[in-house]
Amino acid sequence: MKKSLLATAVTLACGAVMSNAVHAADWSDTSLSWRYGPDFTEPGNSNDIRKHIVGLTHVSGYKYGSNFFNVDVLTSDKKDPANNSTNGAQEIYLVYQTQLHLSKISSVKPAMGPISDYALSAGFDLNSKNDAFAPRVRKFMIGPTVKFGGEWGWADLSLLYYKEKNHNGIVGKAVDFDPTWRVAGAWGVKLPTGPVPMSFNGFFTFTGEKGKDGFGNDTEQETLLNMYLMTDVSSFMGAPGKVLVGPGYEYWKNKFGASSSTAGSRTSTAMIRVEYHF
Repeated sequence: MKKSLLATAVTLACGAVMSNAVHAADWSDTSLSWRYGPDFTEPGNSNDIRKHIVGLTHVSGYKYGSNFFNVDVLTSDKKDPANNSTNGAQEIYLVYQTQLHLSKISSVKPAMGPISDYALSAGFDLNSKNDAFAPRVRKFMIGPTVKFGGEWGWADLSLLYYKEKNHNGIVGKAVDFDPTWRVAGAWGVKLPTGPVPMSFNGFFTFTGEKGKDGFGNDTEQETLLNMYLMTDVSSFMGAPGKVLVGPGYEYWKNKFGASSSTAGSRTSTAMIRVEYHF
């Protein structure tokens, strides 16, 4: 794992929190999470892989819009080995997104029915993993977002320009993918479960073909879905919103754009997730 990327993740995490303190964020939420799934996959690997994932997430709203930051540390079992090792690989994956909200940067009040606002979204992903493939994802995305909201919760739907660079350690070269498009969505829905506070949260992305991969193969359209049914267990102890626990599910078709005929290109795994908010 690249120390420089880890240092970048820590710096950005601290910077996001400090920036909101300096600029008096309208609201913010920071959480630590752990999730586990037994049936993750990796393209080119026919095994089902157990992964433990520890994450740090920060979301906030400020004068002109909102910020989202997440960094995950993923640890695989030995079926997804580190390079030249029988131990499981480790990966760090960082996501940052910022939005400029139309209602905050202008006098326009765009609320109409379930639509609460419009936004310009921009962000990037970075990763590093210590397996033989040695990926170094560098993704950039920008595009318009329709925002939905109400007493029921919130949802975002975006159409994004998508550009990715990566590294293929098997053939020993950098890969500069073609620009493409991405449809992305995320949601947080409050469930009417009476005295037991519950929510249904998640995100999806649908990404177009991005040209040739590092092996010279054509990439395919990629679908990723993550969703969770979370229970606010700390509400029973007089501290609502502090500790959430629940089951989840991940579906990933043509992972990283790999062909559907490639072993390990499709993930379908149940998960368990625990969050602590502070």
